Amino acid sequence: MSKPGFVLDVDERSAPTLLFEGENVRVQRLPPGSRVIYPPASLPGIQDVDAAIRHALLHPHGIEPLPELLQPGMRLTIVFDDVSLPLPSMCRPDIRGRVIEDVLELAARRGVEDIELIVANALHRRMTPSELRHVVGERVFRAYFPERLRNHDAEDHDNLVHLGLTGAHEDVEINRRAAESDLLVYVNVNLIALNGGPKSVSVGLASYRSLRHHHNTHTLRHSRSFNDPPNSALHHSFHRMHDVIGGQVKIFSVETTVNGDSFPTAMTFLNKHEWQWNAVDRAGFLGVRHGNRILPPALRRRLLNSLKAPYGVTGVNAGTPTAVHPHTLKNVHRQQVTRIDGQADVGVFGVPYVGPYNVNSIMNPVLAMCMALGYLFNFYLNKPIVRRGGVAIFFHPLPKVFHPVHHPSYIDFFEEVLSTTTDPEAMETAYEEKFASDPWYIHQYRTGYAFHGVHPFYMWYWGAHAMQHLGDVIFVGADPATASRMGFRAAPDLAQALEMAADTVGPSPSITCLHTPPITMADVR
Repeated sequence: MSKPGFVLDVDERSAPTLLFEGENVRVQRLPPGSRVIYPPASLPGIQDVDAAIRHALLHPHGIEPLPELLQPGMRLTIVFDDVSLPLPSMCRPDIRGRVIEDVLELAARRGVEDIELIVANALHRRMTPSELRHVVGERVFRAYFPERLRNHDAEDHDNLVHLGLTGAHEDVEINRRAAESDLLVYVNVNLIALNGGPKSVSVGLASYRSLRHHHNTHTLRHSRSFNDPPNSALHHSFHRMHDVIGGQVKIFSVETTVNGDSFPTAMTFLNKHEWQWNAVDRAGFLGVRHGNRILPPALRRRLLNSLKAPYGVTGVNAGTPTAVHPHTLKNVHRQQVTRIDGQADVGVFGVPYVGPYNVNSIMNPVLAMCMALGYLFNFYLNKPIVRRGGVAIFFHPLPKVFHPVHHPSYIDFFEEVLSTTTDPEAMETAYEEKFASDPWYIHQYRTGYAFHGVHPFYMWYWGAHAMQHLGDVIFVGADPATASRMGFRAAPDLAQALEMAADTVGPSPSITCLHTPPITMADVR
């Protein structure tokens, strides 16, 4: 049994709360009367992961055991989540690589020879050879790269196939090799409730022609938490597309979940409650905080990106995407969900240094906004932790720094689009098509390691629901000019931020802090 999460009522004796502030950490005293939401204790990992994988492949939900689906002469395609999952990256061996090795072993026994492996990177940047090697393992990498292990290319129109329209007239266009396979095996890491299920194939292997139907302002404004699928217009679209795909492609999904052990031993203070810190934890915190302050930015980012998480695997389940996913979500919720009664006037969030779109890269201001308003704000079930018209306070410096290789269109988005409008609907109408079809951005996406030209728009839309819901957004420690360009306010510290928030919520607001790490999902009643 896991220990449930809990809500701390802050008083004068409470320890300061640990918060990320981008590439650094801090401890912050919250006003008495504030609430802090903590996740359940980290679940124990499965002792025999190999046995769990074999059991999942032989006892799937809603479909025959994998060996019965494998036949000589068939075309088998194995697809897996890209570098955006999990966060931080997993220590070797990555669970995806372990599953893939078992699938390949079964395929070899059954005489299957036509096998390809594809990264479900959609419009994300391509994974590098070293990143691929880390995920699939040395043996698979050597055997399949580069001819039979590759990234999905959403702009390779000769190798895309249009499968039809949904009942809502949404185009369903995915990778041709996957669509024309006799069996598609999808291997995922379900880090949060947003991931997995019908989303995996319908998003990971899609083209812009498909993705534009749900990665848009209207859909995302009507998604009441991306992590609450029944109340998410985003997931409703995934399901409609999956119905079209599943009618033509046989999919065998292997979904895995991990616990809350997000940081290595040297940084265990990040996985502990603040009042449980011992002398070693306090020294570790001070070392990280002061070290990050004095290190040159490039070296600091290199060290942060080198951190690998010693996750324990908490579940391996297989089956059809719709049949297996409820079992996966159950494990995700066991690890992350904490119930809380009532919404707050003010929400406080620490924004970490890494998100799905800056692995081995830089969290630029647009990605920091997405992490704050798109992800952290949406870590809830039922209702946001902040009431409608309330204020969200995020800790992040918002430095105006971009990775020129990974995020070229972000630079132009920040300078050209945000200087004109911050309204998601207005920029979608005026600028999206231009960026999405730009030949240079497409070239960089296809031949380099750049995110697709349209990607910064999607990240801005990701925050559309939060921007519509909130009365004000304040970034503590942020560069004022950068915050202003994005339509937000900057404050030097929490006290000043709360004074500014008083204009919206009054002088004595209720305050709730969502504590991360590890990932916390608030079930707001």
